[in-house]
Amino acid sequence: MRVLGINALFHDPAAALVVDGTTVAATEEERFSRRKHGKRPVPFSAWELPEQAARWCLDRAGLRPADLDLVAYSYDPELAAPAEELGLDDPWDALRQAYAQHAAGFLTTALPGLDPETVRFVGHHMAHAGSAAFAAEGAETSSVLVLDGRGERASHLAARRLGDRLEPLCAQLLPESLGLVYEELTEHLGFLRSSDEFKVMALASHGTPRMAAELRRYVHPTGDGGFRAHGVPWAELCPPRAADEPWTAAHADLAASAQTVLEETLLDLVRWLHGRTHDDLLTLAGGVALNCVANSRIAREGPFSRVWVQPAAGDAGTALGAALLASAEAGEQPVPMPGAALGRAWSDAELAGHLKTAAVPFERPPDIAAAVAATLADNGIVAWFQGRSEYGPRALGHRSLLAHPGHAGNLERLNDIKGREQFRPVAPMVLTERSGDIFDGPLPSPYMLFVHDVAPAWRDRIPAVVHVDGTARIQTVDRRHEPLVARMLEEFERRTGLPVVVNTSLNTAGRPMVDTPRDALECFGSTPVDLLAIGPFAVRRSELFHAAADGVNGAASAYPVEDDAGGAAGNADGEGCVR
Repeated sequence: MRVLGINALFHDPAAALVVDGTTVAATEEERFSRRKHGKRPVPFSAWELPEQAARWCLDRAGLRPADLDLVAYSYDPELAAPAEELGLDDPWDALRQAYAQHAAGFLTTALPGLDPETVRFVGHHMAHAGSAAFAAEGAETSSVLVLDGRGERASHLAARRLGDRLEPLCAQLLPESLGLVYEELTEHLGFLRSSDEFKVMALASHGTPRMAAELRRYVHPTGDGGFRAHGVPWAELCPPRAADEPWTAAHADLAASAQTVLEETLLDLVRWLHGRTHDDLLTLAGGVALNCVANSRIAREGPFSRVWVQPAAGDAGTALGAALLASAEAGEQPVPMPGAALGRAWSDAELAGHLKTAAVPFERPPDIAAAVAATLADNGIVAWFQGRSEYGPRALGHRSLLAHPGHAGNLERLNDIKGREQFRPVAPMVLTERSGDIFDGPLPSPYMLFVHDVAPAWRDRIPAVVHVDGTARIQTVDRRHEPLVARMLEEFERRTGLPVVVNTSLNTAGRPMVDTPRDALECFGSTPVDLLAIGPFAVRRSELFHAAADGVNGAASAYPVEDDAGGAAGNADGEGCVR
């Protein structure tokens, strides 16, 4: 059975293709349109579909719209209610609901040949739950917790996977919403709502939770699997911050207080859920599940022996969840997702063609991993473009900026390159087998969705990746799945004695992560990055500007490249081009 999942209504439009229960492709529209989050989450944009993402998913499998058995749309307008009935102040929400009701018509226009009868509505939070329960490895019975801003009527779902079924257990109705409260705080602190919530989490580490007692009056668990989270008088707690103003200790303290209360509430929900199911495995999804500090506290203090978080936990993940759930309900056996590398890739020959077209000088070193390690050891910054792009907001060794962790100044340097606030941390990547010697927390951690305490003996050795509170949001690298990244890490350790490399997303502030060779070249050309490692090829800034100074045009032709179709020599997974 061929099922296309679609997320479109709120934000982060995305598409995912599941064939016979197996995830074939998943990607977000922002990677094609180059608009961060694809669109703003307003009713007037609800009609916009992930057209390019959907077409690419079909092309990846060699399918046409007419070949699809089902299209699973991750919102069910029949479950919705008027905004005023839900206690939401959104006079235009009726427009969003009207667009949802006509989703089949919009989809058949976007994908000519699609049978409108194949379109099925999937409840928003059930789609989130499907993205966690069916994608996780390790158990056909597990507990599921979903928390976000809002769905049709609720902001939360507790459920249980039993084989190929999802059994809802509890939902918190709107207007109570932990996600919306965190969004309000994001806006109050001068950041972009429904976009910059992760900045609030980072800022919280710089403050103390001295306002937590007051916040608990408005945000707290109710002891029955639900919670209250509504009507916080933010201005009474702390003056708002304008976007162009510096943050103060009061702003950091408010962020810390909100983070503390969020974690306390989540722990109560997790304990209630475990009391109902007694499962070993908890899976998490929804935008709140991207709060890696809260995830770590759940793993550390909660009753579940294992916690798994969907790497595309935000609304983009509902495209995959809707497809997996629809596939399971149709009788297919869901297969755990093969990892987050579910997007586009290019063969070596195609990458060389892009470099020649761009007229940049490039070389093919004997081992790109060793060449990158040498540049990093010399304290150079590397743009790393390898294999299929990641699904979700984390750079996981396919579209990354890399740096030496032993120089404290590299944090400021990378934030300057990306145009980010200086309180923002960067992450370490480390081989799985080395991680336990340096970091204390949930291991392995391949999707960068938990924080770990850095061992005191290592904090002065890798200062660039140690956050102000002594933690780091790590990515563990399994050499079986990421052999090229593993080789680079080994080569870097051989040169420096450090088994850790700084990893942050390959993009600049306000832009989506780099996805294509053109994106990579544009980012490389506009930022002070020393080396672009793109497939097996290396583009060096020193040679690029030396060639420009000498008036060389088309210098790339001086570097002959074997035109191989497989692209396995320097590509992490040997994938060919799929557009």
